[in-house]
Amino acid sequence: MMIRSFKMSAVALVLGAGAMFTSSAALAQSSAVVCPGYEKGKTTLVGERTGKKVQKAFEFYNEDQVDEALNILYDIDPSDDFDKAYVKRFIGNLLASQEGKGMKAYGFLADSVQPKVLNDLEHSQTLKLLGDLSMQEEKFTDAVKWYNAWMDFTCKEDADVYTRLTQAYYESKQLDKMIEPADKAIALYEEPNKNPYVLKLTSFYERKMYPETVAVAEELVRKFPEEPRWWSQLGFFYLSVEDYKKALSTFELAYIQGYLEKESEIKALSQLYQTNGMPYRGAKVMEKYIKSGLLEEDEKMLASLANAYHSAKEFKTAASLYGKAAEMSSDPELYKKQGTLLLVAEDYKGAIKALENALDRGVEKPAKVHFTLMEANFYAGNFKEAFRHIQEAKKDRSLRRNASAWEPYIMEKAKNRGISI
Repeated sequence: MMIRSFKMSAVALVLGAGAMFTSSAALAQSSAVVCPGYEKGKTTLVGERTGKKVQKAFEFYNEDQVDEALNILYDIDPSDDFDKAYVKRFIGNLLASQEGKGMKAYGFLADSVQPKVLNDLEHSQTLKLLGDLSMQEEKFTDAVKWYNAWMDFTCKEDADVYTRLTQAYYESKQLDKMIEPADKAIALYEEPNKNPYVLKLTSFYERKMYPETVAVAEELVRKFPEEPRWWSQLGFFYLSVEDYKKALSTFELAYIQGYLEKESEIKALSQLYQTNGMPYRGAKVMEKYIKSGLLEEDEKMLASLANAYHSAKEFKTAASLYGKAAEMSSDPELYKKQGTLLLVAEDYKGAIKALENALDRGVEKPAKVHFTLMEANFYAGNFKEAFRHIQEAKKDRSLRRNASAWEPYIMEKAKNRGISI
C-alpha cells in the first residue's frame, strides 16, 4: 500500500543549479525565510576571481557540457568561506544531474550548507535538495533530517515536502511519526492528493490500528471515488474489523460500478452475500465469474458454489455441483454431501449411488453414511439393503439408539410387502 519511493529527476536537480545564477536583485525579491521577526540580510556575491571561473563553468553548462563545467569548478580553490560553499553547491547540483553520481553530489551539497554562509535562498534550496537527493539515494534518515532542517530554517510549510517527509518516516520504519506530516500535507494541497492519504493509511495498517485504517480508507473513497482500488481496499478493511454489512455495501457499490475485476474481490462479494443471509445472490455471482473464466472451475471452486446453493436450499443444484467436484477430486466427503442432498431432494437412486461412492473411497465416519444409506434404501423400497445398512450403523455407539429404533420399523415394512429379510 505504500507509495513508490521518491525519485528526483535530473531536470529538477539542474533547475536547482540554475537558481544560483539569478541576479542579486532577483535574490533580494525572493522570500526564502518567513519566520517571525526575520530580517533579510545583505546578499553575498562570489569574489571576482572565483566569479570569472564560475561564469565560464556556467557557459559550459548552458552548452550541455557538464563534464567540462565540472572540471573548471574542481580547479577552483577559493579562500573565502562563501566562495567555497558556493562552488561546492554548484558542483553538487551538476553532479546530481548525472546518472549514478548521487552520493558524490550529496557530499558536496552537505559540505556547502554546513558553515551556513550561503545566502538564505541558496541555503534553503540546498537543504530541500539534500532531502530530495537523500530520498533518491535511499538515505531515508538523512532525508528526515534535511526536510526538517529546511522547515526549521524557512518556517515554510509545503505539501510536497510534508509528503516526502512522511515517506521518509515510513522507509526508516518510524511509523508513528508519519501521521502528523501526512495530515499537514493533506491540509495544504489545494487539490486532493492521494499520496499522503495512502501513507497515513499504511502507517495505521502496519501498526494494526484497523479502525483508524478504515477511517482513512473511507476518506480515500470520498475524495477519489473514481479510483476502483480504494473501493475494494475499503471493503477488505471493513472485513478486518468484522463489519460485514458495510463490507457488503462497499463491495456491492463497487460491483455495480464495474470496479471489481480481481478474483479475490469477486470471492469476497460472493462470501459477503452468504454471510449477510443472501446465499443465492452469492451463488449467482460466483457462477457468473466461473463461466467468464475469472474464477477457475476446479473442485474447490465448485464445492464453494455448491455450498452457496446448499445454503440457499437449492438442493438439486447443490447436489449436482458437489457431484462434479467429487468427480474431479474423488473426495469421499463431497460424495457424502451429494448423497445427503439428493436424499433431501427425494432422488433416492441418485443418493444411493453417491453415498456408495463415498463408502468406496474411504469416507470418514462410515457409520453415518450407512445410516443415510439406510434411509435412502428404505424410501426407495429396498428393505433388504436398508436392513443391511442399519446393522452397520448400529456399530457406532453414537448412532446405535436411533438405528435400533429403525430396525423393527424396516422389518415391519418388509413383512407387509412380503419381503423376507
